[in-house]
Amino acid sequence: MTMRDTDRALVQAATAVAKLRCRGENHTVAAAARSADGRVFTAVNVYHFTGGPCAELVAVGAAATQGVGELETIVAVGDRGRGVIPPCGRCRQVLRDYYPSIRVIVGPMDALRVVPVGDLLPETYVWADHQIDAATPAPAPRSGAQG
Repeated sequence: MTMRDTDRALVQAATAVAKLRCRGENHTVAAAARSADGRVFTAVNVYHFTGGPCAELVAVGAAATQGVGELETIVAVGDRGRGVIPPCGRCRQVLRDYYPSIRVIVGPMDALRVVPVGDLLPETYVWADHQIDAATPAPAPRSGAQG
């Protein structure tokens, strides 16, 4: 997919946050996500030895707190001038599950491109396909069961 001006602006937003906020071991990646209505949400990762959240997931949470139901495009940028970095496997899966049509900006700075998240996670496990149908009643407790 072709990069649009709004995509370039999203990379600039994430780059600015990386330069300003990614100073030290705790925050090494910044992300910027654009909602369908054009709002931009920025975030940084929260590094911790227990596996804190990636910047993309923090951006998803920031958008959710503002009532955003659909994100259109997302990008992550590394600290120390590392440029755009692709989402990790966990982020790819979460983005695919929450926003199956989200576009992800990837590639080196001189050849950035936008790809559908499905292209980053081919033949993916689809979480929604394996959820219990809400219309199906839960099984009745067995008689004589002790709780």
